[in-house]
Amino acid sequence: MKTTNRGKAAKLSRRTFIVGSAAAGGGLALGFNLPSGVDSAVAQSVNDGAEVNAWVLIKPDDTCVIRVARSEMGQGTITGLVQLVAEELECDWNKVKAEQITPGQNLARKRVWGEMSTGGSRGIRISQDYVRRGGAAARMMLLQAAAEEWKVPVGELTVADGVITHAASRRSLSYGKLAAAAAKLEAPDPKGIKLKDPKDWKIAGKPMKRLDTADKLDGGKIFAIDVKLPDMLCAAIKDCPVFGGKVTSYDEAKIAGRPGVRKVVKVKDTAVAVVADTWWRAKTALDALPIVWDEGPSASVSSATIAEHLKEGLTAATTNGERRNGDALKAIETAAKKVEAVYSTPFLAHATMEPMNATVKLSADKAEVWVPTQNAEASLAALSEASGVPLAKCEVYKMDLGGGFGRRGGTQDYVHQAVAIAKEFLGVPIKLIWSREEDQAHDFFRPISQCRVAAGLDASGNLVALHVRVSGQSINAHLNPAGIVNGKDRRQLQGLWEEPGDAQLGYTVPNLLIEYVMRNTHVPVGPWRGVNTNQNGVYMECFMDEVARAAGKDPLEFRRALMSQHPKHLAVLNAAAEKADWGKPLPAGVRRRGLGQRPRRAQGSPHGAGARLRPCRQSGPDRRPGRRLRGLWPDRHALRRVQGQGRADGGFELRQLPDHAACRNAEGGNGHRAEPRLLGWRRRADHLRGGTRGAQRHPCRDRQAGAPAAVEERQAGLSFARKRQPRPSPGVIF
Repeated sequence: MKTTNRGKAAKLSRRTFIVGSAAAGGGLALGFNLPSGVDSAVAQSVNDGAEVNAWVLIKPDDTCVIRVARSEMGQGTITGLVQLVAEELECDWNKVKAEQITPGQNLARKRVWGEMSTGGSRGIRISQDYVRRGGAAARMMLLQAAAEEWKVPVGELTVADGVITHAASRRSLSYGKLAAAAAKLEAPDPKGIKLKDPKDWKIAGKPMKRLDTADKLDGGKIFAIDVKLPDMLCAAIKDCPVFGGKVTSYDEAKIAGRPGVRKVVKVKDTAVAVVADTWWRAKTALDALPIVWDEGPSASVSSATIAEHLKEGLTAATTNGERRNGDALKAIETAAKKVEAVYSTPFLAHATMEPMNATVKLSADKAEVWVPTQNAEASLAALSEASGVPLAKCEVYKMDLGGGFGRRGGTQDYVHQAVAIAKEFLGVPIKLIWSREEDQAHDFFRPISQCRVAAGLDASGNLVALHVRVSGQSINAHLNPAGIVNGKDRRQLQGLWEEPGDAQLGYTVPNLLIEYVMRNTHVPVGPWRGVNTNQNGVYMECFMDEVARAAGKDPLEFRRALMSQHPKHLAVLNAAAEKADWGKPLPAGVRRRGLGQRPRRAQGSPHGAGARLRPCRQSGPDRRPGRRLRGLWPDRHALRRVQGQGRADGGFELRQLPDHAACRNAEGGNGHRAEPRLLGWRRRADHLRGGTRGAQRHPCRDRQAGAPAAVEERQAGLSFARKRQPRPSPGVIF
C-alpha cells in the first residue's frame, strides 16, 4: 500500500438527486477513501479519532466508531450492520460504537456509504457485502501500518480484539496507536478482498448485546418527536377528511387571543395548521378552529361502493397482469370436483407507535430537518424540493424511528408539510406533529382487494387446475406509474410469481391461471410491511386449506405434494410442521392445531408458522388470550438469530379478546369512536351506526365438516370502516 491523494468532491443538481434517490435500490461501486475538497477535520472526531476509511473511525483509546447509513426502527439493523463490519475488522466488540451518517455527508462524499433506504428487509441483505469489505479493508490497512512500523512482512502479523501482534519479536500495538498511520494509506481494491467464511464468525450472527437498547430502557433515547431546539414552535395540522377535498375557508378570528397561538397556516390547498408555543395549545386551537371543507366528488364514496367496484373486477373482461400454464379454465370445468371461494382484505393503516412528525428550520441559505425516516436521501430531496434550497445546503438529521413499516419511505408528505409551515417562520425551528387521528386517517394504506379462487380436483383428490383472480388497488398507479408497463402491473401479484426469488409461488399446478385486475380508488395506498405478499399469501393459504378439505386430505401432505419442485418452500413447511407438533396428539385444553406456510420468499426469506388454539372467554393479567402462534423465519445467514426469532414470534402472535362489553369499551367504546374517517364523515357515520354487513364469514370460523358444495364467500379481513373483536371460536389458521 502507499499514501495517496484522494478524489474530488461530488457535484450534483437537486433535480438529478431527487430522481436518483427516488429510484435508489440498485448496486453501487463503492470506494473507501475520503475525497479531497472535504475539510481534513471531517476525517477526525471531536476526540481526535482517525478515520481509517468511510466505515471505520478509531480513537486513541481504541474505541472503534462504525458508521451506519441505514435507519433503525427497532429491527436491529444498526447492531447487525455494526457486527458485520466489526467481524471483518477484528476489533474488540466491547469498544465498538455506532455512528449515523447524514445524507448530506453521503452526498458530499459521492455516496460512499451507498443508498440509505431501509425497507423490505433489505437494510442488511443488500449492503452486507460492501460493509463487510469496508471492515476488512480497514483491518488490512491497520495491519499494513503495523508492518511498516516494525519493518516486517504483513504475513507475520496476527490480529485479535483490536490488537496486532508480531509473535517473532513479541511486539504488539492496539488499533488506537496505529489508526493515524493507517488513515494515510491507500485502501485496497474492495473487489480483491477475501471475506471471512460465515462458519468462522465470532461476532456476526452471535447474540451480542444490542447497541440501541440501554438508552431505551433508561429513557435517554431521543426520538424525532422528542426533539427540542432553542426558540422552537410547534404545529398541529388537519387535512381534509375526504381524500381529494380542499379547504374552502376557516375563521382565524375564532381562536385569536388563545394562549401561545402564533399563527394559522394554510398548507397547500388541502390542510390547515396552527402554530403555537406548545403542541397541545396548537392542537386544541386547531380543534376549535371552524374549517369549511369542499369534500369534492369522493364525498359520496363509501365502503359499499368500493366493494362493488372491486367485485366488478372479479368478472371483468380486461386484466392488468397475469401468468398462465396449461388451460386452467377448461380443466376446472371438466374436473371431478370443483372448489371456489371469494376472499377480501381491507385497507390497513401502518399505525406506527410514533405518529408522523418532522422538525424543520429554514434560513435564507440553509435548510435542516430532524425526522424519523426510512429513506434519509428521500427526506433530503423532499427538503430541498419544498424549500427551494440547493441540496448542498440542506441536511437531514436521521433519528431512530418509533415504527416505520413502509410508511416513512419515499412519500415524505410530513416533511413537505413541515417545510411549508416553516416558510412562515424563517430562522425559527418548527416541529410538526400529527395527531393520532390524523395519522390514522391520512396514511398511505395497504391496498384493498378482493380475490376469487377456483380449483379443480381429479377423482383421486389431486389438484389439477387453479385459477386466481385478484381485483384491487395498485400501489404503482399511485406512487410509481412507470412501474406499470403496457397496462400490466405485476407488483400486485407479488407472492404469486413464476420467477424464482422473493415473490415466487411455491406450488406447482399443471393448469394455472393467475390474473390481476386494477380497480383504483381515491384512497392513497403504499407499501405496508410485506407489501402485496401479505394479502396474496392469505388468499392462497386460506384456499389451500379449503381444497385440501374438499380432497379429503391432510393439509400438510396436500401442500407437500405441490412443493416437490420448490425445495426451499418445502423445507420451511416441514420445519413449521415440526415446530407445531403436527400429527401428534393435542395437549390438554387445546382444541385445534393450525399450520400456515407462506408459499413465497417474502422479503427474501421463506417463512411459515404453526399454531395451537384454545378457547378463552376470560381476560385479565392472569390469563393470556386464547390463540398462540409460533413463527418460523429462517435466513441464509442468521446475523441476529435470537432477535430474528423474536421478531417472527411477535409478528405472528395473535391476540383475541373476549366479546363482552368491558373489553369492547377498552378497545374503543364498542367501536363507535373509531377515528379514521377515510371516506368522509357522513358515510363513516352510516357504518358506525351499524350498516348492513351481510352474511360475511371469517376464514378461521364457521367451518363445516364436509367440503363446500358451492361457491362460498369468506372475508379474510373486516371492513376498515368498522372493526370488532370476533367471538372466540375453535378453528384453524389459514
